[in-house]
Amino acid sequence: MTRVAMKRQPAGAAWARKATLRVLRYGLLLFFFTNFVVPLGWMAISALKPSREIATRPLSLPSELAWENIGRAWTVGRFGDYLFNSVIFSASTVVGVVALSCFAGYALARRPDLPFVRLILAMFLLGLMVPFQALMIPLYYLARDIGILGTYWAMILPGVALGLPLGIFLMRSFFQDLPEELIDAAKLDGCGEFGAFWRVMLPLAFPGIATVVVFQFMETWNAFLLPLILVQNDELRPVSLGLMFFTGRYSADRGLIAAAVLLSSLPIIALYLGLQRYFVRGIVSGALK
Repeated sequence: MTRVAMKRQPAGAAWARKATLRVLRYGLLLFFFTNFVVPLGWMAISALKPSREIATRPLSLPSELAWENIGRAWTVGRFGDYLFNSVIFSASTVVGVVALSCFAGYALARRPDLPFVRLILAMFLLGLMVPFQALMIPLYYLARDIGILGTYWAMILPGVALGLPLGIFLMRSFFQDLPEELIDAAKLDGCGEFGAFWRVMLPLAFPGIATVVVFQFMETWNAFLLPLILVQNDELRPVSLGLMFFTGRYSADRGLIAAAVLLSSLPIIALYLGLQRYFVRGIVSGALK
């Protein structure tokens, strides 16, 4: 009996340890779920509530669906124009960052014979350490001197430049993880350096590209200081600035404000849900190593 009890005790201790780890794991997941999903749900419910119910019953379900909040936010508050401007800024910046990051990341990862390759990489990585607050005043005077202040280019060109350090770092790490034998096989089949990159390496790097797209789109869509300084026309305001002025203009109409916040969040949620599988694969397969 003593030997049987001694054998059962370690098994019971291991089961208790596994159960404790499982409870902690699911408890942590539930904590993050509550902190991220519950506010989104409350925002969506508030967007469909009349303003009087938000003030009197903020946590209850709406007694009637106020779909007119979304329509008024889109038309009366000119939120459609703000969303259109944000799409122009974000799409152009993402395309520029992804294209240049793929070319530069591949060259830095697969061409160690390039002159000053380590110095170039160090200069790019230095851009990750410089805060935007140290650059915003020189950027303002530079945009003014070259004549792009108050235009779409005032947001797009600095946005691409500011997004390149992280994009190049991610794509270089991803290209380094791809097998060298694939390039050799492509060259044996008659591809040149660009052909091997375009037809073989770039399709395999799609999870890394999706990671860069998600990060850069979120950064550009939520940017506040950059458009506040460089885009001063009301017709060119993105959704981040439009939401600030929208809140001040309609501060008494909580339903309208909640509808505006919901509209500004939907593109980011849709993009992440669409690229979620590739985004996770990009992180797991080495995009952040």
